Amino acid sequence: MNRRDNEITILSVNISEKRRTIKYPVKEIIITDKGIEGDAHSGSWHRQISLFGKETIDKYSKLLKREIELGELAENITTEGMEMFHAKPFDRFISDKIDLEVTQVGKENHGDSIPIYEELGNYLEIRMREVVFCRVKKGGIMKAGDVLKYFPKVFKVMVITLSDRASRGEYEDRSGPRIKELTEEYFKEIDWRCKICSKIIPDNAEELKTVLQKAKEDNFDVIFTTGGTGISHRDITPEVVSAFLDKNIPGIMEFIRIKYGQEKPNALLSRGVAGVAGDSLVYALPGSVKAVNEYLHEIFKTLKHLIFMLHGIDVH
Repeated sequence: MNRRDNEITILSVNISEKRRTIKYPVKEIIITDKGIEGDAHSGSWHRQISLFGKETIDKYSKLLKREIELGELAENITTEGMEMFHAKPFDRFISDKIDLEVTQVGKENHGDSIPIYEELGNYLEIRMREVVFCRVKKGGIMKAGDVLKYFPKVFKVMVITLSDRASRGEYEDRSGPRIKELTEEYFKEIDWRCKICSKIIPDNAEELKTVLQKAKEDNFDVIFTTGGTGISHRDITPEVVSAFLDKNIPGIMEFIRIKYGQEKPNALLSRGVAGVAGDSLVYALPGSVKAVNEYLHEIFKTLKHLIFMLHGIDVH
C-alpha cells in the first residue's frame, strides 16, 4: 500500500531504562497516559515520548560517514514519511489505537553524555532542534510497521463585532477586519496555522451570549470581541463577557489602560476584559481601529505563552 502524504510509518520503537543513555529497539512498546512503560522519560509531564525521523538520521549518517543505528540518537520512536521537526505544538499523530499530541519541537543541549552526542560535535545543536516531543492523549501498543496519520493543528479564532449600525449595514466595520489582519500576521510570525471567523451583531446581550457560547462549544482557541466597552446604555460587552468567563486575566487589560492612558487619559475609560472560558482565551476590545492596534500589540506578547499554559504545557 502506498503511504499517503499525511502518514508516517514507524520504523523502530526504542526505550532506555536510564536517562542519558542510548535507547535500544524493542519488539513493541506499551503506551499509557504516563508515556512508555519501562522508559526512563515517562511521567506526568509534557515530554513523555520523543520522535525522530529517518530523514534526519540519514543526514547525520552522511555527516558521520557511518550508519546510525535506530535508537542510537536516544529517541523513542523512529519514523519515516516526513521531516518530523516541521511539526508544530498541538499537532497530532493518530492511529486507531494511538493519539499523540506534539508539545515541543527541539530542546536545549544540557551536555548529555550519550557517546554519539560527542561524536556529533558541532552538529549536536542542530540535532537538538530536530527532535519532537509528544504527550499521550490515547495509549495502546505500538510496534515497527505501524502507521500514524499526521493532523496539523489549525488554531480557530472568532472575531465578534458589536455595533448596532454595522449590523444594520449603516456603518462599515473596521475594527473587526483589523483584528483579523493583525491576528493573521501574528500567527504567520510564530509559524502556527490559524483560521479566523468573523461575525457582526448588534449591541444585544442575549445575542452576544449565544454567539460566545457557540464559539466555546465549537472549540475556538481565541475569541475577540470589539465594541461595546464604553459606558453608554448600549455598551454591554464587559458585563456579558465577564459572566461568561471561568477565570479572569485582569493584568493585561489593566496594563494596557495604564500604558496608553498616561498620554491619553480617555484610554483609562475603556472597560475591556480578558480571561478563559473552557479552552478558549477571550478578549473584549474597544471598537476603534486605534484601540485594536494598541491592545493587540500588548496581547500578542503573551498569547502564545497563555495557550501553552491553558493546555498544561510548561515551556520554561
